Amino acid sequence: MFRIKTNDLQTITAGQFTPIAPISDIVPESTCWTASCCVWRLIQLRSIGKRLVAVLAVAGLLQCTPVYADAKGTAPEQDAYAKRRVLYDEISIVTRIPWYRLAAVDQYERTITKARPKTREQLGQYISVFMTDSDWAGVLNPDSGDETPASIRWFKGLGVDGDGDGRAIRTNDTDLLYSVANRFMQYGTEEDDFSIGLWQYYHNTRAVQRIRQFARIYETFGKLDLFEHAFPVPIGTNYSYRGTWGTRRSWGGYRIHEGTDIFANHGVPVRSTCYGIIEVKGWNPYGGWRLGIRDLNNYYHYYAHLSGYDKTLAVGSIVKPGQVVGWVGSSGYGKPGTSGKFPPHLHYGIYRDRGLVEWSFDPYPMLKQWERDERRRMRKK
Repeated sequence: MFRIKTNDLQTITAGQFTPIAPISDIVPESTCWTASCCVWRLIQLRSIGKRLVAVLAVAGLLQCTPVYADAKGTAPEQDAYAKRRVLYDEISIVTRIPWYRLAAVDQYERTITKARPKTREQLGQYISVFMTDSDWAGVLNPDSGDETPASIRWFKGLGVDGDGDGRAIRTNDTDLLYSVANRFMQYGTEEDDFSIGLWQYYHNTRAVQRIRQFARIYETFGKLDLFEHAFPVPIGTNYSYRGTWGTRRSWGGYRIHEGTDIFANHGVPVRSTCYGIIEVKGWNPYGGWRLGIRDLNNYYHYYAHLSGYDKTLAVGSIVKPGQVVGWVGSSGYGKPGTSGKFPPHLHYGIYRDRGLVEWSFDPYPMLKQWERDERRRMRKK
């Protein structure tokens, strides 16, 4: 087996290569295709009222997965990331919706399914888009399990045949992803058009915001494997912490403590624990100078009582694990600028978005895990 080294995407006919289009227009530059993978397959993609026909360079894409140069983590995880990326690229070619926006929709759906396991199920093997039977087949369709594209269109269902096999299957990864992309495509492919499509599909401003945030993160880093974490203060500095989530707090009225306090010297760097986007920055009467970062798990990471921020950061800035975002302080419990009412420490909290509401959970176990992982990585260097 040999690797094809060419700048053109080519068909293999009678032992000759016929250039079709620059490979950079079809697949990512980091993708390596072997000769056994370069078999052409005609995939017919149907949308309501018209048929889209695209010729894609695949040989059963899911059986012939490209290798991405940035792959990290366990083999099963990377296999899943690679297969998802192939699906995103495949649908992106046909719909002209950038892969990172499709990835953002899929990841948002994945986080909501994890947050609501009793009401949502994982339909596809790799794609986490969720649609009910009635949404897929049509509310008035007497056959809730209908897989016939023509009758689904008749009953105004969302299900579409994405892989050209003549059936719109709700548990098929390609059909699922193309069906939701088909809805967004009707509003256009520009960013504002995409946002309108998101609103029309979800009717939820929170969902629109999350997906736009996720898309920014994916676009910035250009990969899917963005789930590494770092401890919020540098390992090796003088700090201490214990599980205090749920304990009583009284300033400003009775409430519970929604986080873990990491005590450290004033001015110790505070770091992002994740890949994410800054969602909130500024003063809060309880948290003082605080920062909120949203990650791809749809977790909101809350950093409070800071003495200051990295001045290069603003709401909308993209951050990565270990990046300094501020410094330990003792701000809060009063009007802007109030400080010194308690020893310097970082209040670190995590909140999970369930689609309509967010709820706090104990970050202590995750902090211990990130601390162990980072110490392990340091020993390997």
